[in-house]
Amino acid sequence: MTDTALQSQGAETGQGGSLLRRFAAEFAESKLALVGLVGFAIIVFIALFAPFVAPQDPYDLASLDIFDVRLPPGSVGQETGITYWLGTDAQGRDMLSAIMYGLRVSLFVGAVSAVVSLIIGAAVGLTAAYFGGRVDSIIMRIVDIQLSFPAILVALILLSILGQGVDKVLIALVIVQWAYYARTARGSALVERNREYVEAATCLGLGHGRIMFRHIMPNCMPPLIVIVTIQVADAIALEATLSFLGVGVPVTEPSLGLLISTGFDYLLSGKYWISVFPGVALALAIVSINLVGDQLRDVLNPRLKR
Repeated sequence: MTDTALQSQGAETGQGGSLLRRFAAEFAESKLALVGLVGFAIIVFIALFAPFVAPQDPYDLASLDIFDVRLPPGSVGQETGITYWLGTDAQGRDMLSAIMYGLRVSLFVGAVSAVVSLIIGAAVGLTAAYFGGRVDSIIMRIVDIQLSFPAILVALILLSILGQGVDKVLIALVIVQWAYYARTARGSALVERNREYVEAATCLGLGHGRIMFRHIMPNCMPPLIVIVTIQVADAIALEATLSFLGVGVPVTEPSLGLLISTGFDYLLSGKYWISVFPGVALALAIVSINLVGDQLRDVLNPRLKR
């Protein structure tokens, strides 16, 4: 039995096409999931092409006008001539453009932190399940300790030490999230560890790394992919909370959470749009990603289908 044959036996890669067709069929049947998928596609499009579709670069000081400060939705700028459909903030920035740019930062932080956490957590969990014994006990005790603390508390402590910055937020989110992937990867790998294709690969003298990452890992990916979609939404919400508290991203790279925070002081004075519209955008982004994640979970594991 060749290495390629072992891999196809363990990973069942021939089901990729049927999985894609089932994925499309499931989304076509569920209107709620289809709405989530469309919303997610719009979010990704805005995040990627914000510099081209936004009416204004909200962080270019030369494009701002002091007379356009805190204008209500639908106002037209005196000097710029721009129609501010969602109004302007305390700096005279177009709120629609600011939300588009803020969405880029939020989605980038959420996606990158989730992918890096997946890589680290999956490797750690797979190592624990494969070697077992003392290695498994030590790793899982570390995971249990990590998960026993509230994520927001750990992130706050880390950022109070590291300081502000997108890179600092990414480090904090990865440290907070990796344990979820490690526990899930370990549970899946324990099932695969005693399968016939693993025993055959061991008899052929393949290295531990090759067996772990080329044969066992593909079979552990479906539940991890579902967690990624959920953790992206959680990371966006957590980053928004940290930025709202003033310890997240700096004002030079504002996310949706920071936009909500800067408009909070004007909320009671009637300037609701400065804080409410970024909050609505944040809620829609999180709901859309969660809807896609729920449907993806049903496709990959029909036993959990509601």
